[in-house]
Amino acid sequence: MTQLIQQLMDQYGYYVLGIALMLELLALPLPGEVLMTYTGLMIFQGHLNWGLSILTAGFGASLGMTLSYWIGFKLGTPFFEKYGAKIHLGPDKLRKTSEWFERYGNKLLLIAYYIPGIRHFTGYFSGVTRMPFRTYMLFAYTGAFLWTGTFISLGKVLGPKWEQFHHTITKYLIIAGMIAVLLFVAVYMFRRYKAQMVTITLAGLNKGVQTFHSLGKVKLLVVIAFGVFLILFSVMAGLIQDFLAGEFADFDAVTTFIVKAVFDETWTGWMNRFMDLASLPVLFTIVGLTVVWVLIKGRDRLLEVSFLLFVLIGGELWDEGLRKLFHRTGPTSLMNTFPSEQTLITIIFLGFAMYLFVRHVRIAWIRTGALLLVLAVSFLVGISRIYFDIQYPSDVAAGYVFGGVWLSLNIVLLELFRLFKNNKSNLFPEDK
Repeated sequence: MTQLIQQLMDQYGYYVLGIALMLELLALPLPGEVLMTYTGLMIFQGHLNWGLSILTAGFGASLGMTLSYWIGFKLGTPFFEKYGAKIHLGPDKLRKTSEWFERYGNKLLLIAYYIPGIRHFTGYFSGVTRMPFRTYMLFAYTGAFLWTGTFISLGKVLGPKWEQFHHTITKYLIIAGMIAVLLFVAVYMFRRYKAQMVTITLAGLNKGVQTFHSLGKVKLLVVIAFGVFLILFSVMAGLIQDFLAGEFADFDAVTTFIVKAVFDETWTGWMNRFMDLASLPVLFTIVGLTVVWVLIKGRDRLLEVSFLLFVLIGGELWDEGLRKLFHRTGPTSLMNTFPSEQTLITIIFLGFAMYLFVRHVRIAWIRTGALLLVLAVSFLVGISRIYFDIQYPSDVAAGYVFGGVWLSLNIVLLELFRLFKNNKSNLFPEDK
């Protein structure tokens, strides 16, 4: 099938691209990702135009999503009420699923394209649940152009390496899409069952915590931080297993190739600046400003400053211990590169400083901006290490994960210490 489509693409180009994607989103078993990355290869070879290819592919995908929506709309709820029980989708389950889909399904449309099997039914189900067509059109069409643009652009970047890497990249994008959907579902479940999850999590952290009655937003902070810690700890365990099994070769090769293809030699000056973002003078300046901020705005000044010092010193020891334990040689024979010292320390220093900053800020856009700034700086630091062949991409990724584990753990501990300290003061006012 794949070879046939490639032959048709060589002969008919844009027509095959648009029609094949339309049919695939009507649930026909066609290799959409392979088709789009092969289109990118043809663009690299000069046979097709990049912009026109994305426009054609996006239009074909949008047309397929439109047809599937109206088919689902025409079949409607009666069809599932009559036959749904045979596929475990009876009236009650359909009603609950419809309510969920009406509330959150539009956002799911943006990421569902990246998961085979999921993207094939979202259009039909949107029609069945009577999602407003204008809303559906906005998210479905946007997702279609993002999806097609991503794979076509990757094929163009890969160029002559397409045959070698396109299966690996497709696999990683599918995994990323599945993770995004899982995160989306987790957020939905958290919003729906937040009270129960807060109670269960806090009870698991400390059996005595249920005796306290005025915890405010601390409960939510502890639950979120603890959830992030558990997720990152699980990822960390998987990374260690993959490291020991030597399974990073494909990931390192593909990521390095993409970074080098996207950022050519004209980026050298910028990459040097990005590397400087992880220098100790920059990080300690930010830490110093954070201490000043805590002393001005904080209520538990001694606790927060003490924890900041503990996190930084402990983070350095965590980093040194891990790198000596794994003892990996980097691409330029640099010793002990796993995990990346720079990304690990950046995540810890900037992450905890950012947390102490936003802990005393009520303006939502400032909080969001601070979080995005930390993520952007950490990403740029990691990219620069890959660009100069100082560390492997897996080293950089491990630095993010290991640093995130230490960061999230200490946020949980900080809030628990704050919680116990404040409640002890309330229970024993004479000790104040």
